[in-house]
Amino acid sequence: MLPRPRGILFFRTLRVAWLAAVLLFLPADLLAETSTSNVVCRSGLAVDRREELAGKLRKITGWSDLKFDRSGAMRLGANSVGGSKKARELLSRVVLGATAVVIEDASKRADVAFCQVLPGKWKANVPESRPAFVVRIDFADFENVMGDARALQAFDAGWGLLHELDHVVNNSLDATCLGEIGECEAHINEMRHECGLPQRAEYFHTYSPLTEDSPFITRLVQLSFEQEVAEGKKKKRYLLVWDANLIGGTNEDKNIAFVR
Repeated sequence: MLPRPRGILFFRTLRVAWLAAVLLFLPADLLAETSTSNVVCRSGLAVDRREELAGKLRKITGWSDLKFDRSGAMRLGANSVGGSKKARELLSRVVLGATAVVIEDASKRADVAFCQVLPGKWKANVPESRPAFVVRIDFADFENVMGDARALQAFDAGWGLLHELDHVVNNSLDATCLGEIGECEAHINEMRHECGLPQRAEYFHTYSPLTEDSPFITRLVQLSFEQEVAEGKKKKRYLLVWDANLIGGTNEDKNIAFVR
């Protein structure tokens, strides 16, 4: 039996995270000034990164006025033009729900690949404190991805955040076997479809044939996306590639799925 993998994007499902018992201590007053939003940025997430993330979410949701306010709280849009209805519904459930979500900049961290969600714990013993999760985003990892423009539009920090939020809201699971997309990513693919973008064809990345037996240090891996073409229902494939050495949290042993 091959070792259990950690998927290349958004590794940990909530169940795995809970079993790992990794707790991030949060100040009890973190959401004190953001009572109308349960999604807030940590102070370490720079303003330009917040705007970058908000811009990607605006494109996905169609909410042209979605933003993070001065306190770092996510504010949903009032009117939508295009975009994904399912993405709007997911964000609404999180922002207006009973669970707190804190977004943290994890750029260039060796233990995070793209995005990661972990359970949080409040510093103070607050009575009836709400459940909390921390979503870490490694913006630098996304900047190291190359490939077809259409696939790049379907694979960025905005999509990464939505994937992690789907874990939080729906307790959805990632794939464990080759050839599977996983429950969580299937939900995200529905949103991509609503945006007219290619859908992720597989959960696990594979080594590029060009570098699989290469003596060079660079180790390219690839991830495929597909989109139906109207004529004949054929599918067009799009590829993304990156150097596995540059993406934190990935190694060869941990990216092999169960074979059955």
